[in-house]
Amino acid sequence: MSEVFPELAPLARPAIRLHPRPGSPSVQDSSVGGPLLWPAGEPWPHCEDVHLHVDTGFRESLAEVRLGRLQSRWRPDDRPGTYAAEVEALRERAARCAERLDAGPPWPAECPVPLLPVAQLFLRDIPLLRPPGQADLLQVLWCPYEHEPDCKPATAVFWRSAAKVGDILTTPPEPYEADYPGYVPEPCVLAPGTITEYPNSLDLSPQLQRMLEDWNRWQAAGAAVDSSYAPYPREFYSIHLGNAPGWKVGGWPPWGRTDPYPRYCAACGVQMVPLLTIASFEWDGSRPSEWCSHGSRFGSGCGVICDSGGVG
Repeated sequence: MSEVFPELAPLARPAIRLHPRPGSPSVQDSSVGGPLLWPAGEPWPHCEDVHLHVDTGFRESLAEVRLGRLQSRWRPDDRPGTYAAEVEALRERAARCAERLDAGPPWPAECPVPLLPVAQLFLRDIPLLRPPGQADLLQVLWCPYEHEPDCKPATAVFWRSAAKVGDILTTPPEPYEADYPGYVPEPCVLAPGTITEYPNSLDLSPQLQRMLEDWNRWQAAGAAVDSSYAPYPREFYSIHLGNAPGWKVGGWPPWGRTDPYPRYCAACGVQMVPLLTIASFEWDGSRPSEWCSHGSRFGSGCGVICDSGGVG
């Protein structure tokens, strides 16, 4: 990219795409939605906010979400009984959840709500992490209810030294339900890949945006751009080159619900930079893209965890 547009070279940032894939991670693995290396003697984090019990038409128990996903994975050539035990256990849990919901308030999901594991990243797997002190492990959890003012899950970030964890908490508490199925991450192993990333086109100055819209500039640079992008060459940059989609560490933040604006730490006032991007999908399957990664799994939720622990 910098060869075509040298003006963008100062904006290049390193990033590591996580490429989540369905699997059975252990507490010793970097993962999305997997079990955490959590000390048995340390209290499990809970969300103390007030959670409104409004029927959105999407809210489901975790058992219902997991049962639906399991059933969607069935294939005609699966052996009878392949998922029988797992399905039966989930059906029993879902039925118990339904009975509790039918009973009316007070709902079991009243605060405090146990947080749900979202990601666990070891420094050995993700060297781009910048942990404080002797920490070498990042753990991210969230409350699977939408919270004001951003209508996103409330998120908690923990750094720890893996070697200092003795006895491990084997059965952490779980939230009763989730506002949306997408707020329940599927357990995934990771296949990290390092990239160099450029900003979303909205993060560029007006001058740089106009530069990307100059079709003659693209052609003069010898860039292999399909002629269908001639009327809107900036779209080629947005889709194929700038701001990689999917789960990633570092790089540039995505923008969807809002236009770009600086995020500042509430504690020290310093402008924040992205730490972990939690994405709803790995890439847009409706359009070919340089970012396509075969075998990637759709993620859950959408947001940016910044270095200070804030959520963007």
